[in-house]
Amino acid sequence: MAFFGSLLTEFVAFVHTHADWAVPLAFLLAFLKSLAFVSLVVPSTLIMLAIGGLVSASGVSLVPVWLAVSVGAALGDWVSYAVGFRMKDRVRTMWPFSKRPTLLPRGERFFQRWGAMSVVLCRFFSPLRATVPLLCGVFEMPPVKFQIANWCSAFLWAGALLGPAKMLTDWLT
Repeated sequence: MAFFGSLLTEFVAFVHTHADWAVPLAFLLAFLKSLAFVSLVVPSTLIMLAIGGLVSASGVSLVPVWLAVSVGAALGDWVSYAVGFRMKDRVRTMWPFSKRPTLLPRGERFFQRWGAMSVVLCRFFSPLRATVPLLCGVFEMPPVKFQIANWCSAFLWAGALLGPAKMLTDWLT
């Protein structure tokens, strides 16, 4: 256990020394995590939870990191929505939809049932987080409706991801 304690201490010191990178890295990770298909290979959720804890432990302010994660996530979803809107039916020929043809009809049923709330709900479920904005574009959700759900859910998601880790770290120190 002492090994992990010293490793954590070194990592916190590294983050504190390189605090200038916390905001741009948080933005980039959230952006990549929100892009359709890219999010499947970017394991950033665990990293985001760790950032929440490290923000507190290293003395980096949570607000700029929270804003960076929120804006990165919203912009990533906006890009996914735009790709879906432009590609429409061609999305069916793209992986993973080409390999699993039931995904689009299931996504459409979910989207039809929940509407803009599907963006909010799926923000909190990793496999769906980046595909639902793509489907919102494919199924032509009105852009303003999408953006309202997108931006509101991005700020909620970032707070839910970063906040508990920061509170736990504050409580432990």
